[in-house]
Amino acid sequence: MELDPTEMQAVVKRLKRAQGQIGGILKMIEDGRDCQDIVTQLAAVSKALDRAGFAVIALGLRQCITDPQQGSMDVESMEKLFLSLA
Repeated sequence: MELDPTEMQAVVKRLKRAQGQIGGILKMIEDGRDCQDIVTQLAAVSKALDRAGFAVIALGLRQCITDPQQGSMDVESMEKLFLSLA
C-alpha cells in the first residue's frame, strides 16, 4: 500500500527531528558526556521512532478504511506490521 505523501509530512517531520537527536547523541558521546544524559536522549529518540512507526500504521489503517479497494494489505498483514513495532 502506498501512503499519501501529503499525509506523511508529520511523520517525515518527526523522523527529521529524531535524526537531529541522533546527531546530538553522537556528539554527546564524542564529547564524553555523562552516561545518564546519553541514555535519556537515547530513550527520547527511541520513543520518537516508535511514534513515527505507529503514525504510519495508523495512516495505513485509516486509508484502508476510507478506501478499501485501493489498499493491497489485508488485516493480518497490518496486524503483523503493528506488532513488529512492539
